[in-house]
Amino acid sequence: MDLIRIGSFLAELRHEKGLTQQALGERLGVTNKTVSRWETGCYLPDVEMPVSYTHLRAHETSAHLV
Repeated sequence: MDLIRIGSFLAELRHEKGLTQQALGERLGVTNKTVSRWETGCYLPDVEMPVSYTHLRAHETSAHLV
């Protein structure tokens, strides 16, 4: 598993939403330092966290369909 690629992907999703690391951390219930560590490949989110990213993306998609 390439932690750097995963981190870059998470950062890309965050940028697409126009969120800061602080804002994303608040939405996910973690600190901005935790988000930074994910994005730099220091470690991965808990298993439950990718679901939260999925929910953010799904909400974005459904909002555009209405």
